[in-house]
Amino acid sequence: MTSLFISDIHVEPARPDITEQLLAFLASEARQAEALYILGDLFETWIGDDDPDPEKHRVVHALHDLTRSGVPCYFMSGNRDFLTGQVFADHTGCGMLDDPAAIELYGEPVLLMHGDTLCTDDLDYQTFRRMVRGEEWQLHFLGKPVHHRLAMAQQARDASMKATGSKPAEIMDVSQETVEAVMRKHGIYTMVHGHTHRPAVHRFQVDGHPATRIVLGDWHEQGSVLRWSPSGFSLDPLPR
Repeated sequence: MTSLFISDIHVEPARPDITEQLLAFLASEARQAEALYILGDLFETWIGDDDPDPEKHRVVHALHDLTRSGVPCYFMSGNRDFLTGQVFADHTGCGMLDDPAAIELYGEPVLLMHGDTLCTDDLDYQTFRRMVRGEEWQLHFLGKPVHHRLAMAQQARDASMKATGSKPAEIMDVSQETVEAVMRKHGIYTMVHGHTHRPAVHRFQVDGHPATRIVLGDWHEQGSVLRWSPSGFSLDPLPR
C-alpha cells in the first residue's frame, strides 16, 4: 500500500484544467491509496464554508466519494484556504490536521506542515498571517455578505501577487534555521511540506541527526505527488 501527499492545487474557476486533473486523480490513483494527505492550498481561495463556487463543490463531492470508498483522507489548511472548517470536514469526510502534525509512516516519524510558517524571513507575510488567523479578524470577515468576502479575497490575491513580484526569491523560501528549529522542537527529522512551489528533496544534518525535507510541488502546469510505501518514497510529477 502507498500513502499519497499533495498540496498547492489551487482549484479556481479560471483553471478548469486543474480541477479536471484533480478529479481524475481522486477517482483513480487515490482510490488505491492507503491514505491521502492534502497539505494546504487545495483551493486558490476559500471565503468560508458557504463559498458558492461550483468548482470547489465538485472537489468537495469527489473527496466525499473518496472517503466513502474507504480511503482515509487528511486535510491541513494552507495560506489560501485557512477558513476551511467543520462544515468542510463533515461534507468531505476528511480528518482535519493541525499545522504542524506529527504522524508515523511505516515506522518512521514524519512531520507534516503547509510550509508558510517556515518562511520566517518574509516578515510582512508573517505579520499578515497572524492577523488573518486571529479569531477577531475571522469573525469580522465571516460576518460579511458573500459578495463582500469574494471582493475582499480578490483584493487580497491582487495585493499578494504585487507584493510577491517585488520581493527577492530567497525571502519567500523557507528559512533553513527555522526548519532545523522546528525539527529540534518536535524531535522529528523528516518533514513534508508544500507552499513554496519548489518540489525537491533536501538532505542535511541537524545536530548530528540525518534530516530530510521533502517539498511538494504545485499543480499550476502539472500535478505533483509524493508516493510513500514501506519500501521508500518518490516525489513525482503528474503530467497533465
